[in-house]
Amino acid sequence: MRIDIPAGKEPISYVWGEMVPGIGAAAADFSLAVYAHTTLGLREFEAARLRVAQVNGCLFCLDWRTDRDGEKVEDGFLDAVTEWRTTDAFDARTRLAAEYAERYALDHHGLDEEFWSRMTARYSQAEIVELSMCIGSWLAFGRLNHVLGIDSVCVLPGH
Repeated sequence: MRIDIPAGKEPISYVWGEMVPGIGAAAADFSLAVYAHTTLGLREFEAARLRVAQVNGCLFCLDWRTDRDGEKVEDGFLDAVTEWRTTDAFDARTRLAAEYAERYALDHHGLDEEFWSRMTARYSQAEIVELSMCIGSWLAFGRLNHVLGIDSVCVLPGH
């Protein structure tokens, strides 16, 4: 870890809550809102989230699987995300979600008209904004956790 965590303190709660309470609480609320209020399908949500986790290298994010009313993506889904270009496990929306996440994280200047034409054929404008906010959250907070070295020890509050 790159941040000194006092003995007995849970790292993510300490870093996000105690160290920067004004910013950390707002960041945590945004991070949790992405899960609580999404309208995106589980597979497209997880494809984008896991692709960002792969780019960030966040150990916690790579290990985490979103649970919606007892439903999670299947074993092997992470491998399919790695192979998003060629996997037969994804429909067009799921593949686009993984592609968008990767390009958002690595080449946002390269999001050209050809990409947007494919994206708007499958996603509504509201869904594109929602997916963009989700990806932005995962990119920022997963990267923060990894850069600070707390991704291998963090847990979400209440889990």
